[in-house]
Amino acid sequence: MEKYLYIALFAPFVSSLFSALFTATPKKLFTGIVASLLIFTSFVASTILLMYILKGGEPIHVTMMTWMATGDLYIPFGFVVDQVSVTMMMVVTLVSTVVHIYSIGYMDHDEDYDHDNPYYQRFFSYISLFTFSMLSLVMANNFLQLFFGWEAVGLVSYLLIGFYMKRESAIQANLKAFLVNRVGDFGFILGIAVVFMYFGTLDYQEFFAKLPDHVNETISFLPGTEWSMITVMVLLLFVGAMGKSAQIPLHVWLPESMEGPTPISALIHAATMVTAGIFMVARLSPAYELSEVALSVILIIGALTAFLMGLLGIIQNDIKRVVAYSTLSQLGYMTAALGASAYAAGMFHVLTHAFFKALLFLAAGSVIVALHHNQDIRKMGGLKKYMPMTYMAMLIGSLALIGFPGFSGFYSKDSILLAVHETNIWGSGFAYLLLLAGVFVTAFYTFRMFFIVFHGEESDYVKDHNIKESPWVITFPLIMLSIPALLIGIPLAGPIISGEYFADAIRVFEQHNVLHEIYLHHFAEGGALGMALHGFITLPVFLALSGVFVAWYLYIKNPEMPAKIQAACPRGYKILENGYGFDKFNEIVFVRGAIKLGQFFWQKIDMKLIDTGLVTNTFMSVYHAARSLRTMQTGYIYHYAFVMIFGLLGMLIWVLW
Repeated sequence: MEKYLYIALFAPFVSSLFSALFTATPKKLFTGIVASLLIFTSFVASTILLMYILKGGEPIHVTMMTWMATGDLYIPFGFVVDQVSVTMMMVVTLVSTVVHIYSIGYMDHDEDYDHDNPYYQRFFSYISLFTFSMLSLVMANNFLQLFFGWEAVGLVSYLLIGFYMKRESAIQANLKAFLVNRVGDFGFILGIAVVFMYFGTLDYQEFFAKLPDHVNETISFLPGTEWSMITVMVLLLFVGAMGKSAQIPLHVWLPESMEGPTPISALIHAATMVTAGIFMVARLSPAYELSEVALSVILIIGALTAFLMGLLGIIQNDIKRVVAYSTLSQLGYMTAALGASAYAAGMFHVLTHAFFKALLFLAAGSVIVALHHNQDIRKMGGLKKYMPMTYMAMLIGSLALIGFPGFSGFYSKDSILLAVHETNIWGSGFAYLLLLAGVFVTAFYTFRMFFIVFHGEESDYVKDHNIKESPWVITFPLIMLSIPALLIGIPLAGPIISGEYFADAIRVFEQHNVLHEIYLHHFAEGGALGMALHGFITLPVFLALSGVFVAWYLYIKNPEMPAKIQAACPRGYKILENGYGFDKFNEIVFVRGAIKLGQFFWQKIDMKLIDTGLVTNTFMSVYHAARSLRTMQTGYIYHYAFVMIFGLLGMLIWVLW
C-alpha cells in the first residue's frame, strides 16, 4: 500500500512542475488536461487507501528519510495514513480534481489577462502545488512536518489570492491573508516549542504515549502563577487553528480571499486551507481531552464565529462574499463540535461541507461567467430559465448548507447541534443558543441570495446581455459535486456518529463521549432515514425552514421591504457593514500602532539615543578630550622634565607610604 501513498502525495507535485514547465506553450488546454489527470490519479490512489483502511487495514506508517537529527532530536520525513488522514486525502483530492476540471473552462473565459500570457499554466501550477501542500499537512506524522505543510499552504494561498496581480485590491487581500495567518502561526509554533520542551519529541505517537505522564505539569509565567502546561500547549496550538480556520478575531482575511479566481475560492474554502485547523485539533484529540478549559474556549469561539459571521452574510451583495461568509459560519460549527469533544462530528461536517460548499462556489462561478464576470446579485434576477443546470446545482448546495433533512449537511450539522446540547462543558448552553440562532440566519442569507439571483425580477443588466448556460466543462463538475452534496451523508452518518468510522484515530474520554449517546437515542433504531424524518419535527429544521420562508417573503413577495428595514435600523446595518469594527480596530491599533511605534524607535531611539546620544556624543567626547590633551604637548623640554620629576616623586611617595 505504500506505493499508493507516494502516488497520492507526489502526483500533485508532478502536476505543479509540469504546468510550470509548460508556461511557454500555447497549448493551454493540453496543460489543463494533463494537470487534471494527475490530480485525478492522486484521488484514485487516495480512494484505494481509504477502502483499505475502511476494510480494517492497519494504519500505514512510512519513514521516507531522516529529515533532521541533532543531539536527542530525531525528526523523520514520514507519513501516516489512518482514518483521519485518509478521509482528508480523499476529500482534498476529489474537490481538487473537480476544481481542476472546472478551471479548464473557467480560466479560459477569464477576462483579467491577455490570453497570450502564461497565466493559464501558472494558475494550474499554483493549484496543484496547493493540493500537494495540503496533502503534506494531513499526511504528516510529526509536528515539524505538519508545520511545513501548514506554512506551504499559507504561502501558496498568498500566491493564489493575489493571482490577479494587476488589481490593487487583490494585492492588499493576499498581504492581509498572509499577515493575519502569521499571527496564528506564531502561536502555533510556540505550541510546538512547548511540545518539544516538555515531551522531548515531535513525533505524534511518542507524544500521545507520554501525555499521561504530564497531566499535572504546570508552567509559571509570573512568580506565584501556575498554569496547566497541557492547557497552555493546546491553546497555543489552537491559536494556529484560529488563523487557518478563520475564527474570531483572526477571521478578517477570509472574505478578502474572494479577490482570487472563483476556483481558488472553492478550493480554499471547501476542503483545504480553512479545514486545516479543524483537522489539526481532531488529530490531537488525546491532548485536547485533557483540558476542559481549552475545550470551553474552543466551544465558545466556534459558536460566536458561527452566529456573528452568519449575520454578516445577510448584507452582502457580492455573490462570492455571501458564500464566503457562509464558510466562516460553518467553520464556527465545526470548531464548536471540537469544543464539545464531538471531533468526529466536526470532521463529518468538514467532509460534507467540502462537497456542498465547493458546489456553491462553482455554481456561483458559473453565474459569474454567464453574466460576463459580474458578481453583484442586485444586477441578477430571473436566471432560472436561462441557467437550469446551475439553478439545480445551487439549489442542492443551498439545501445541504441549511441542513435540510436527507441532504448531506443535515446529518453533520444536526449531529453537531445535538452534541453541543448534550455536553456538560462550561459554556455549552450559551453556545447552543448561538448555534440555533445561526441555523435561522444561515437559511435566511443563503436563500436571500438564491431567490434574488434565480427568482427575482430580471435586472436591466440581464435584459441587456445574452445570458445562457455555462459550457459543459463548467457544468459537468457541478453535476459531479451535486451527487455527494445530496447523498454522502446517508451512508456515513451511522459509522461516523457511532465512532466506528474513525476508530482509534480520534480518542474521546468516556465522560465526554456525547456522540455515543446521540447514536443510541437518535440513530440506532431508525438509521439515516429515521434521523431525517425525525428532523422535520425538531427545532433546528423548523428554524431553517423559517429562514427560507422569511427570505422568500422579503425578497420575492415584498421586495421593497428590505430597504425599509435597513432604513429603520441604520445603526445595526452600519455595525454589520463595518464587520463589527474588527478591520477598523486592526487598522487603528496594529497598523497605525506599528507605524507610530516605528516612528518612535526611529526618532527617539535611533536618531536621539543611538545616533546622537551614543555615536555622536562618543565622537565629540573623544574629540574634546583629544583637543584638551593636545594642549599638553607644548614642545618645551623643561615642561616634560617637570612632569617626569613630579611623576617619579609621586610614585616614590605612593610606594613608601
